[in-house]
Amino acid sequence: MDWVISDELSLTVGTVVGWVSAGAMIIGGVIPYIPQYRQIRKTKDAEGFSLLVCLALLIANTLRIMFWFGRHFEYPLLIQSVIMNFTMFLMIHLCVRVRNRNQLLQARQRIFTDFDAKYFWNWSDFQSYLDCMLIFTIATSLLMYIFIDYLIFVETVGFLALFTEAMLGMPQLIKNYRNKSTEGMSISMVVMWTCGDIFKTSYFLLRDAPLQFWICGSVQVTVDLLILLQVFIYRGNIDPPRPTPHRID
Repeated sequence: MDWVISDELSLTVGTVVGWVSAGAMIIGGVIPYIPQYRQIRKTKDAEGFSLLVCLALLIANTLRIMFWFGRHFEYPLLIQSVIMNFTMFLMIHLCVRVRNRNQLLQARQRIFTDFDAKYFWNWSDFQSYLDCMLIFTIATSLLMYIFIDYLIFVETVGFLALFTEAMLGMPQLIKNYRNKSTEGMSISMVVMWTCGDIFKTSYFLLRDAPLQFWICGSVQVTVDLLILLQVFIYRGNIDPPRPTPHRID
């Protein structure tokens, strides 16, 4: 009788831990953007945030959603991608609105349908960003529909999705290397990246996520650790203050 109660208790605890872990996976990636969003709204200044971060995450998570249709993985990971895309559009909407409001002179409107590569992802209206991602989503959806029976194609889409996200820390790593300094970089932010990425990768391994998830998660953790190593190597090196890097998964 005791072993039956013990098994039931273990099952209950395991279920609770599973739900908590799934919840952390769903909302954990967007949490760091909440203070960033609030800061932009408060200061009315969006220059410290790069919209290229939004582009990379939108592409990565859209491809991950397409990957799900070819190879079903856990729903929390799918929901995470949907919520992240929604969050990125909120960030873009705020940044575009703030930048337009801060212009002293009304500049020429740059929109997606101008098809000017010079101003790609630097448009004047929010609708252009929606149009761009809509076309990208339709194109990738059609390709997935046509080639869904081809394992190599499906697995490649999954790898590109996770690899794009895994490389978000590389610009900061390269920048530190070129400057031989980490001055102006938030160490606490990098520590948060590392802890979050270790949690994600462990979750992928324990939940038997597709190979691409934990391989790219391992790459992401490696990049984070290399940035922390740079903090140790370049300690004492002083560089002119630079904006705090922005990257969240």
